[in-house]
Amino acid sequence: MSDGAALAGPDGALRCPWALSTEDYVSYHDEEWGRPVHGDDALFERISLEAFQSGLSWITILRRREGFRAAFSGFRIEKVAAFTDEDRERLLADEGIIRNRAKIDATLANARVLADWAEGELDELIWSHAPDPVGRPAPKTLADVPAVTPESTALSKTLKKRGLRFVGPTTAYALMQACGLVDDHLEACVARGAGA
Repeated sequence: MSDGAALAGPDGALRCPWALSTEDYVSYHDEEWGRPVHGDDALFERISLEAFQSGLSWITILRRREGFRAAFSGFRIEKVAAFTDEDRERLLADEGIIRNRAKIDATLANARVLADWAEGELDELIWSHAPDPVGRPAPKTLADVPAVTPESTALSKTLKKRGLRFVGPTTAYALMQACGLVDDHLEACVARGAGA
């Protein structure tokens, strides 16, 4: 039983323990999680997927990611903002995604809000909340990794004030972790610092 410290993967390299439960996780952990993500559409996709993940396991979303991308026109903000009531009904019937009415409605509403923002504005807003890595010690175990931080609370408040939905402080922190605003790979993890 792990104490939350880094564990050896199939190749012998140490990784965050959550990454070792499935092959999908190993690849996501090694190649994506914690690496910087930029671009409004790319960040809209991450915001949307984190919202859909709320209350579910991330693997559930990860395994449906291509279905989500197909259903939501590659998460291109302008395209999703133009979705009609017929598109909404199509999404509610799409078995390739999570058919949660509130989360679908939030994604469509968020796209409509973001469509009015200047190009690069979402990217700039999100990255303006990245904490200074100096003074953020590398976590040694999963117990050292927070679920919420002052920065994620501030990001959540700012996004909500600007009209976005399903962006609470925990979701905002998961977004910050996934998109490389923070490096929460454990100190001994092979992927620590890979996104720097």
